Amino acid sequence: MFHSDMFLHEYKPAKLHNALVVVGFPSVGLVSSIAANYVVRTMKLDRIATIISKEFPPYAILHDGVPSPPVRIYAGKRDCAEDKDGEDCDQIVVIMSEFMPRPDLIKPLADIIIDYCQKKGVKTILALEGINTGEGEKDAVLGAETSHGVQGRLEKYGITPMREGMVSGISGVILSEGDRLGVDVLCLLGPAKADMPDARGAARLLEMVGKMLPEIKLDPAPLFKEAELIETEMKGAMESVKQPRKPGDESYLYG
Repeated sequence: MFHSDMFLHEYKPAKLHNALVVVGFPSVGLVSSIAANYVVRTMKLDRIATIISKEFPPYAILHDGVPSPPVRIYAGKRDCAEDKDGEDCDQIVVIMSEFMPRPDLIKPLADIIIDYCQKKGVKTILALEGINTGEGEKDAVLGAETSHGVQGRLEKYGITPMREGMVSGISGVILSEGDRLGVDVLCLLGPAKADMPDARGAARLLEMVGKMLPEIKLDPAPLFKEAELIETEMKGAMESVKQPRKPGDESYLYG
């Protein structure tokens, strides 16, 4: 059941067909938000919808001069006629934000996202997440997927399966609810530093996304530079809207 105050607003009717939905909310090192932002910019996606709640932080995000609420939804057609190795989808949708909702808002927000995807006939949900890496750990991007997904996809893209562990936040709920409801969900967990925005961690996550969406044309040097630029912009924007939190207020901006 959705939160009584939370709702999805469409700026314009969107007909999605055979779409891949990327979900990027802040996680360890901001890697998921930076990666989602990069996909929106690189593919020049259009804003089509937003998710609204009075419980979300009171700020507007400007993209190309257009103000939007904290949670935005972008979409566009794929240009992949010559690319046969990536995901079999016709459109790309990105649902993203720079803040992590309070724990009591995560489940209803995930429910709205899954309901939207089901009603629009979305083929696959790709949830992006960051995981803390300890000293000496490899920088492999891990993957987890629902039992209703495309078999062999992790092996196809060289993603190391996460056999044991925990996926938290929006990604974790979308993953578990997707499995319960028969929705194809793939979660990518990118290694990142926990104590700071990690542009290089986001770039490693994006390199894996680039295997699924080859038309993004990810070149390592420009990728790192762009990721660092997005990191700087996001950190500056979030610092400008930070406010002292009241006791019990768990919604916060990363950065």
